[in-house]
Amino acid sequence: MEILPDAASLATKLKNTLIQYHSIEDGEWRIAKKTKDATVWRKLSEEFSGYLYKAQGVVEDITNRVVDHIRPGPYRLDWDSLMTTMDIVEKFEENCCVMRYTTAGQLWNIISPREFVDFSYTTQYEEGLLTCGISLDYGEVRPNFVRGFNHPCGWFCVPLKDRPDQSLLTGFIQTELRGMLPQSAVDTAMASTVANFYSDLRKALKT
Repeated sequence: MEILPDAASLATKLKNTLIQYHSIEDGEWRIAKKTKDATVWRKLSEEFSGYLYKAQGVVEDITNRVVDHIRPGPYRLDWDSLMTTMDIVEKFEENCCVMRYTTAGQLWNIISPREFVDFSYTTQYEEGLLTCGISLDYGEVRPNFVRGFNHPCGWFCVPLKDRPDQSLLTGFIQTELRGMLPQSAVDTAMASTVANFYSDLRKALKT
């Protein structure tokens, strides 16, 4: 079995990377998709040959409950329409864990089911929370799945100043799906996936 990472140092590095993404000037982003729930932008990733996506929208619930639905745990599998399985492989202190999860096929299965093994970390950020992750090369790939790779990604969730019962949710996603895929299919799927995440999450929080 591969050696698991030094959780504390990886968590610190991951948090600093996400804060750096959060400080990227608005002019560097280009709109990829806009829905009633969220706006999605993108820019070229510095980690791989694809895009870093940014998403933002208001979610009508308190910060802690929103993040509890996003981070690894009992809620996520119930509402995230893309995720098909999720297992916690290893737990560390300080809100860190390693999780293995699978996703459904997309675009009429042009993009076949994927498997990911991610290090996940949740921490305080300003008046709210940051939950973030990065993939690890860990364990054997399950049969009939392609192993994807999440470069540093995460969700900032902070209460609205004038409406603390609502939260501003800002995400940064850069997923390398791998496999032989047309780039246009990947770009279409990613923008839609990130936008759908907000609508799925909103429905879940209302129940």
